[in-house]
Amino acid sequence: MQGMSERDYAARAGLSRGAIQKAKAAGRLMLHADGSIDADASDARRAAATDPSKQRGAAAPKLTPVPNAALSGVGDTLRENGLPAPTTGGATFLQAKTANEVLKSQERRLKLQKLKGELVDRARAEALVFRLARETRDAWVNWPARAAALIAAELGLDPAVLQKVLEAHVRAHLDELAEGRIDLG
Repeated sequence: MQGMSERDYAARAGLSRGAIQKAKAAGRLMLHADGSIDADASDARRAAATDPSKQRGAAAPKLTPVPNAALSGVGDTLRENGLPAPTTGGATFLQAKTANEVLKSQERRLKLQKLKGELVDRARAEALVFRLARETRDAWVNWPARAAALIAAELGLDPAVLQKVLEAHVRAHLDELAEGRIDLG
């Protein structure tokens, strides 16, 4: 036998034999021609293929900086949630993973709020507000024509004159109301 058996390699790596068998089946171990395990090459391959946060061992895994291009929102996300943000030179894998988990949590919270009916679609809300405002404006524009004759009869005035006066005042008031804008941003 050129290399180590599964049992010997498991003892060397500090893993169970089942974990070694899974790694072997997945192609994460280097094997000799006789099927035995090349320990040094397998250690290197396992280290390169294993997520640092999932590695076991006495010493903490060495964390390498993540490129700045991949971290555009990591610092902001961490700071928004009161976590320590990366300093100069990029963030560690754990900081990036923490930021990712925070973002996933926020996304899940938003989905849950939407399912519960606590959130609405912005475009739909804007369309409904616009429609309601237009219906209200149209009702007020048409009101002087409906009400002028009734008011004129009660006061003994000319209905046509009263309608013109009411229309002028209603339109002036609607113009004042139109100056105010709703900002949903």
